[in-house]
Amino acid sequence: MGTGTWWWSAETYRVHGFEPGDVVPTTELVLAHKHPDDREHVRAVLDRAATTGEPFSSVHRIMDAHGVERYVVLVGQGRRDRESGEVVELLGYFVDITATVAGRAQERARRDITAAAEGRGPIEQAKGILIAMHGVSGDEAFARLKQVSNDKNVRLRELASVVVDEAGRAGGDCAERIDAILR
Repeated sequence: MGTGTWWWSAETYRVHGFEPGDVVPTTELVLAHKHPDDREHVRAVLDRAATTGEPFSSVHRIMDAHGVERYVVLVGQGRRDRESGEVVELLGYFVDITATVAGRAQERARRDITAAAEGRGPIEQAKGILIAMHGVSGDEAFARLKQVSNDKNVRLRELASVVVDEAGRAGGDCAERIDAILR
């Protein structure tokens, strides 16, 4: 099919880390810039489109000419020769979605860190209670909480909250009750 040469807009050159006219975009150049983990997938998408001419799409990573990883969407379809019916070219678009992906990843990380920090308070308090009750190290207290959490199939944060609540209710006479919770 065709010459293997692509036409790129000025923006597509820039997404790939080039200035317009710096390189001749070919299928091999395009594939060489795909992230190694995504390259075979994209090759298969393009091969299928070149054979069938059907619409195609792919969300994948590229490595630009400067080694910067970018996320792109590639959408297109084949164009057939009117007389032979053969697919003679692929037409489509690259859309750089790096900023969107990065923004979502940052938001997810922020939420996860916030949730972890919120859960950390009761865990640290429960560790302190076990340290005071049994004279163990912080690591030993955490290991005990983690083990009970696994054994009882209860979230560590929830178990820690129960221990802290019981210590608050029972005051200095909480050792037996807390040990019973942790059995």
